[in-house]
This record gives sequence, structure tokens and C-alpha cells, in this order.
Amino acid sequence: MSAPLLAWFELDFATPQAAWLLLALPLVWWRRARGAPARVRASGGAARTAPLPSSWRTRAAWLPAALELLALLALVAALMRPVERVARPQSIEGIDIVVALDLSSSMAAEDLAAGRSRLAVAKEALDEFLARRPQDRIALLPFARWPDLRVPLTRDHAALRARLAALERVDADGPEDATGIGTALARAVQLLERSTARSKVVVLLTDGVENVATEQTPDEIAPLHAAQRAAQLGVRIDPIVVGRGERDASGAFVPLDTREVEAVAARTGGRCFLAHDAQAVAAVCSAIDALERTRFATPRWRLEERFAACLAAALLFALLARILALLGLEVAP
Repeated sequence: MSAPLLAWFELDFATPQAAWLLLALPLVWWRRARGAPARVRASGGAARTAPLPSSWRTRAAWLPAALELLALLALVAALMRPVERVARPQSIEGIDIVVALDLSSSMAAEDLAAGRSRLAVAKEALDEFLARRPQDRIALLPFARWPDLRVPLTRDHAALRARLAALERVDADGPEDATGIGTALARAVQLLERSTARSKVVVLLTDGVENVATEQTPDEIAPLHAAQRAAQLGVRIDPIVVGRGERDASGAFVPLDTREVEAVAARTGGRCFLAHDAQAVAAVCSAIDALERTRFATPRWRLEERFAACLAAALLFALLARILALLGLEVAP
């Protein structure tokens, strides 16, 4: 069967190597049909050697051989085991989430737990968060100076968590060592722009303030500009500020400046959280759980055998060839 015809019927072959048997069919056809139709055995009579006058029997003498060839073709098709992929739709409830994680060098600070960086605590919290959201489609978008999509929206959370575990901070004072919150939010909103979910969320984990879009760089995307676009598309942004703060000259902690990310959350109907340890992300999970859920049609497939029709056709063609031979259309050897 040709590829376009297979595509039309949405079929495939489980054992396509059986197609090599088709190479023997020309030989079978040649040996079967090489007898001249002039030497036709009349029904109930002896074989004639003289040319016969044209009749329906002489004109149809090729039919048994043709039917036998068709029977062999159908048999080879049956041996190739045609199968059809049949969709089994499954409804799953969930929402679309983009996780934007700050990888700037300041995430190396160890002010959340002794011997553990902010990034390590954030990754642990995110891993727990992902484990609690098995029905959601989640994307992973780490960022520093620029966002870098590592995993698009997916329910393959095993692969997602593996990519999360492999994330590392950017090099300190390198070309990527900055905090481009606005650019990261704009990219996250872009990922959700074509989403059909009613609930679309960006979870932003960062420890700093925007230092890419400043008064000196008016062409850069500011966080509030990205928030305006998010609000237009119905995307909610929930920032999580990771870290206790920065130490001043006296050694005391100066709280992190959260005014900008709080304004982003307020603009999009989200909430801003201060995460001083891994357990703080539970508040974000509770907030997201309250969002309206959307039903996604997730297809599952099963393979159904379709060789029975080919086998039935082979038997039918073989039977018709035998009947015509008994009626006197068989070519004499």
C-alpha cells in the first residue's frame, strides 16, 4: 500500500520487513501466466492444441492468474501487519505555569540556611512545588541577564525536575551576571500568549531588583511594562523574593527591596511572597490551588491490528481463482 494511502487511512505496518516477499511476485506471475490462452482446457474435455476461436473463456483466461496474484499481494499485506493508531482522549485538569528562576551570582548568598545558597533553597522549594502539581503544564525559564527557556510547557515533570536540578548560577561578573526581571517576565508571558487555559501563572523566584532596565537603558523591558502585557493577556504573576537581605557595614541584614516586584504582582492580580526557607513556597501553592482550573484534552493512543481485512481479501481472491479454474478458465500446463 502506498504511503499517501496509508496516511489517508492512518495506518502503519508492525512488520514492514515482510514487504521483501513482494520481490517474488513477478516470478510467480510470469510462471503462472506464461501459458498461451489458446491452450485452454474446455470444461469436461481434453486439452486442445489448435488455436480456439475467440470466446468469453479465452478472453477471461487471465483472470485466475490475476486473482491468485491479488491473493498473494493481500497475503503479504497481512504478513506486514497493518495497524492503526486510535486516539483515546483523556481529560485532565490543570493550569499553565511558567517558572522563572533567577540564576544571577547573588543567588550564591547563604543567608537562608547554613552552608546552602539561595539558589539551592529555591531549587529545593521548586522541586517540592512541582511534585505537588502533577496535573499542570509547567515551563522552566531560568534567567540572569537574559532568559533561557530550558523546558517548554509540559506535563513531563520527571524531565522538568531533572533540568531544574542541573541548573547552576552564572559566572560572577561575567557578561550574563545581571538581573533582567523585565525581559524574563516578557518571555514568560510570550510563552503563555497562545495558551488556551483560563488560568495562566508566572512564578518568579528572584533575590534582587531589576538592574538591566534602568534610566540609562530605556530600550530594555522594565518589569512593570511586562506586567502590563501580562495583565492584558490575563496572566497572573506571583513573585517569590528569596533571601533575608544584604548585610550592611555593621553586619545587620538590610531587607531586600521588594517594591518593584510587589507592583508587578499587584498589576496582574498576583501576590508577592517573601521566602526565607524552602517551606515558604507552600503559600504560593495554596494561592495557585485556588485558581480556576481548565480541562485539557490529552490524547492517548492504542494500536489496533488491521491484518484481518487483508487476510480475508487473500482468501476471497484465492477462492475466486479456484472457482474460475473449475469453470474451465485454468491455463493448461
